[in-house]
Amino acid sequence: MEYRIKYRRIKYPRLEFKTGKLELILPFNESPKDIIEKHRHWIMQKQEFINECLKRAKSKKLIKRDEKQFKALVNTFASQISKKLRVKLNRIFYRKMRTKWASCSKKKNLTINTLMKYLPKELIEYIIYHELTHIKEKRHNERFWKIMSKRFKNYQSLETSLFSYWFLIMGKTGKQFR
Repeated sequence: MEYRIKYRRIKYPRLEFKTGKLELILPFNESPKDIIEKHRHWIMQKQEFINECLKRAKSKKLIKRDEKQFKALVNTFASQISKKLRVKLNRIFYRKMRTKWASCSKKKNLTINTLMKYLPKELIEYIIYHELTHIKEKRHNERFWKIMSKRFKNYQSLETSLFSYWFLIMGKTGKQFR
């Protein structure tokens, strides 16, 4: 099993698959063998999921849209969704993000990953809906997913699709994969 280790001044170890490959974030005194053995089942499940997403990515197509079209689409969705959810959005920022599609701050600012411009409209709408739902419910708990499922009954398959697109985009843009 391939993995990368990063040692940091932290109290508890973490396992991450943010780039599609296993990364161990460990306290300086921690052994990678112990962590891997303890979480072997979880690691294998994640690796299986990632492999499935990589297979699905081969059948996906990236959308070509310029920055102006993309920002207009995001602004339209953000306006419609904030009205629908009855939440107030402060500002929208755009930047390249290494590990996520978007985020919503406590100040109700939406930060959009510019790589989203390659996604189909439905997924862009889904991401914005997801982030604006965090204004109503901070955590990914039962209440959060209940709100999400009112608009997106198929949210689980959309989440999986987002992973496939992530790997496809990272592969096409020459980033962390391959």
